[in-house]
Amino acid sequence: MIQYIIRRVLYAFPLLLGVNILTFVLFFVVNSPDDMARMQLGHKHVTEQAVENWKRQRGYHLPLLWNAEASRASKVTETIFFQKSVGLFWFDFGISDSDRRNIGADIKQRMWPSLAVALPTLVLGLITNICVALLMVLFRRSYLEFGGIVLCVVLMSVSSLFYIIGGQFFIGKLLRLVPISGYDESLQALKFIALPIAIGVLAGIGSGARWYRTLFLEEVEKDYVRTARAKGLSETQVLFRHVLKNAMIPILTGVVVVLPLLFMGSLIMESFFSIPGLGSYTIDAINSQDFAIVRSMVFLGSVLYIVGLLLTDISYTLVDPRVRLS
Repeated sequence: MIQYIIRRVLYAFPLLLGVNILTFVLFFVVNSPDDMARMQLGHKHVTEQAVENWKRQRGYHLPLLWNAEASRASKVTETIFFQKSVGLFWFDFGISDSDRRNIGADIKQRMWPSLAVALPTLVLGLITNICVALLMVLFRRSYLEFGGIVLCVVLMSVSSLFYIIGGQFFIGKLLRLVPISGYDESLQALKFIALPIAIGVLAGIGSGARWYRTLFLEEVEKDYVRTARAKGLSETQVLFRHVLKNAMIPILTGVVVVLPLLFMGSLIMESFFSIPGLGSYTIDAINSQDFAIVRSMVFLGSVLYIVGLLLTDISYTLVDPRVRLS
């Protein structure tokens, strides 16, 4: 197990390096430091001196990859790539380009609102989708299953923006049950995150329930299920004791896809509800063309996804004894 974890961690470094290089190429080759300076200064007629001052204040005056004028190791270290990208590997995110704020401090502050929305949405959504899928399998070949499938298709066909705007109008404006937007600290935050969580769960029922229903239908046709029924177990006991347990590996694999969102936040949800999380932080950085923040968030998302894959592989052995890590 320990050797497997070490091997997977070592595999992650070349992948992160590739993501880092690709991100660097996209940001600094497509948009040169001069272009970044002019976009940040935002003036129609920007002098060369103003552009040069902006680049020097933020470290963009250095060569991109190789500093021929430096000596020895400084040829590599005194470059934009080393100064701006290598530090990400030890989570030194640096300073934002627009307002010169510490990106690491902003991430630590904004991750809690993102987690406050994303974590309950994931847990409640997972429980709801599994229960709905098990009910459709329990009453398969009946009108209840047909109605559940039709409802899932309808829910899938509606854009998430409709749920957000409709929820804000009906729940927030007409019924005035919760605020439409904003955020607060401690328990006061519950009234602000209740509606985003409810909308997130509702919007995911269609695709989630149909996906889990497909997994459970594959399991109920297997030999161990027929053996359990022959022993006298009820259909409910078969579904919850055996089918659900043996379907945990694909369920865990599906959960990994959304694990980075727990920390990174939802771009659309946080923007519409004015929640000061990492999702809105990224959107604001894109709108203000702050490439330092966007680079940091892209790299952080890659790290979280790789960590999620590693944790999922390890958790396979806990839910299925047939899986063994060498």
